[in-house]
Amino acid sequence: MRIGAHVRLDGDPIGYGERLGADLIQMFVIDPQGWEKPAAHPKTAEILASPVDVVVHSSYQINVASTNNRLRMPSRQAVAQQAKAAADLGAFGLVVHGGHVRNDSEIDAGIDNWRKLFERQAEKGGFPVPILIENTAGGDHAMARYFDSIAKLWDAVGEFGAGFCLDTCHAWAAGEDLVGIVDRIKAITGRIDLVHLNSSRDEFNSARDRHANLSDGTIDPELLAEVCRTADAPIILETPAEGLADDIAYLRDAVN
Repeated sequence: MRIGAHVRLDGDPIGYGERLGADLIQMFVIDPQGWEKPAAHPKTAEILASPVDVVVHSSYQINVASTNNRLRMPSRQAVAQQAKAAADLGAFGLVVHGGHVRNDSEIDAGIDNWRKLFERQAEKGGFPVPILIENTAGGDHAMARYFDSIAKLWDAVGEFGAGFCLDTCHAWAAGEDLVGIVDRIKAITGRIDLVHLNSSRDEFNSARDRHANLSDGTIDPELLAEVCRTADAPIILETPAEGLADDIAYLRDAVN
């Protein structure tokens, strides 16, 4: 099992990962609040040469489900650009949040917009790395908060090879039981490509996305370890930095 973390020192991502003893790292290729086109990373050669695996998280503003052209169109372009930058770093995928629409009447359109992302890119030869759709914590009109919503989304995009990223804090906040969650999501998607293994600062079904270290959060650490054991996927911790090394050590002991 490969266990790693999201890096907070993007100028030296491999060095940060090595200091944590991580098997893999997750990183951004632009400011996560920005829209700029990714530039070549100054340590591309080191990243490509390292045995530490890499996955890229897309910027946060991306919302390919949106029915607002001024948000959806740049979101599509950003996914394509950041997927290319991820491929240039040898990453095994690009994580993209499911996004949301403004009301229930737009949900079908939001799902269709996700399908169009893949259809239009397929006409250009497809994405150079898998797009890993991540479940989200809140939003009544979210594409990937509830598992029944994810099922509708997967009916539209699954044939294009979309991957899935399971975030435990997001599922907990969304009101989805973590007991048996791996089997439940695999019954929908057929796959889990990555786990964001996070505890939560808030109670179950809070709709609040606030991560906590495994020893400090409201989710039983053993339940989180069981997700790791059963998911058969790489694990990325996005927990607070001060307890990150302890979280990695706990997981290594708990799953072996």
